[in-house]
Amino acid sequence: MKKLKIRHLQTIAWRKLSPGKIALYSSMTVGIIILLFAIIFFFFPQTYLNGFLKNRIIDAFKKEYPEYSLNIAGVNFNVLKNRIECDSISLTKNDSTFSCRIGTFSLYGIGWIKLLREKKFSSNSIAESAINAKGIVLNFKQSQNQIRCRRLHLSVPDSEIVADSVEFHPLINDEQFFAESKFRNTRYRFVIPKIRVNGLEYSGLLSGNNYRVRSINIKDVFVDVLVNMDQQFDTKSPSPLMPNEGLSSIKDTIRVDSLQVTNSRLNYYERYAVGAKAALVTFDKMQVLAKGIVNHTGRRDTIVIHAHGNFMNTGKMELNMLIPLGSPQFSFSYSGSLHQMELSSLNKFLEIAEHRHIKSGILHETTFNVNVNSGLATGYVRAEYNNLSFDVLSKKTGRENGIFDEISSFIGKTFIIRGNNMPDKSGAMKIGVVKYTRKPDEPFIQFVWFALRSGVGNVVGF
Repeated sequence: MKKLKIRHLQTIAWRKLSPGKIALYSSMTVGIIILLFAIIFFFFPQTYLNGFLKNRIIDAFKKEYPEYSLNIAGVNFNVLKNRIECDSISLTKNDSTFSCRIGTFSLYGIGWIKLLREKKFSSNSIAESAINAKGIVLNFKQSQNQIRCRRLHLSVPDSEIVADSVEFHPLINDEQFFAESKFRNTRYRFVIPKIRVNGLEYSGLLSGNNYRVRSINIKDVFVDVLVNMDQQFDTKSPSPLMPNEGLSSIKDTIRVDSLQVTNSRLNYYERYAVGAKAALVTFDKMQVLAKGIVNHTGRRDTIVIHAHGNFMNTGKMELNMLIPLGSPQFSFSYSGSLHQMELSSLNKFLEIAEHRHIKSGILHETTFNVNVNSGLATGYVRAEYNNLSFDVLSKKTGRENGIFDEISSFIGKTFIIRGNNMPDKSGAMKIGVVKYTRKPDEPFIQFVWFALRSGVGNVVGF
């Protein structure tokens, strides 16, 4: 009887509660529950992130890209700094042809409320965000190459990307690299202390099909190129892409207003026997500025390139180049000059590649102008030099006049060689004719060099 009375009083008290109070008490209860979960997430976020959220990310990635495996370790979330950190991230293709590893990764400044409202990444939700990544390593097993980056910083508010200590090199040594194929190949190595990209439009980057950049600045880059000329070119392989072909082959839209390279070095080698010393051409203290790098515009845009520096560590060189991007054919033009050079410095290349040794000679000035139309280079080379003399070397011994079967060649070269080419009183002098057709296996820089060399040979007499 007493219990029935108590229940009756509770029922009367509950009926006396107004709907507003019921809503208030209900919202307080829900609020307490939400606050409880918020406190748990605030003080113990790793439990949630390393469990539920991390697994959701990995499962979603696997569903979207089943050919890859993603692993994330040590996920931490700092609520006060609005920052997510990962101890490491690894991505591997299932056939082991590609792998990527990031030592540490952090993402901060994400607008979580906007992100949850929009349910996807957009320019609004990442407007104040930035990414820092360290210890990036990308392995390309098929081509046997590796890319390393010590630190990468992406900032949406600053519209920039900064990469420190970028390296590209083979995973194996030179002999192993060339032994991978029985045909001619080119080995590249480069080291870039810093790359800075400014004016990047992140909205296009998010959409994945439009990449626009105001400027790219690269400092103190060193490039090392080696070609194994002792092997034949694979006639069944596609020819190296030229600049207009390379840009047009990219499906996404790319636009770079300016690309500036300062204080760069390039070593170009040609190897003619396994383990033998390679022919060498060097460019030092190079300053390069390229403008108008763009594709898929529908207009006849042209890349304008200006470069200057030292050739073979002695001659002052200048180069200007115009590359039309709208032309489907391999057509462009270049011109420039070279001043004050000891011609014997070319022996590092000529003795091995051409079997010639320059004894003496001073180059005072060279100017050149070359036009390329559908792979055919024509133009002129004007070279002022004197006291040029050289010997033909034996291909077997590398010494002067080494074998009898090259005596006739040596005599022929001696009689037609032009040792001096200075303007006379009327200003007349020999002008070299450039005429060279691109071979299928020649990359862009090699073609530019060989076309120019044909004009030099026409002046000198070989």
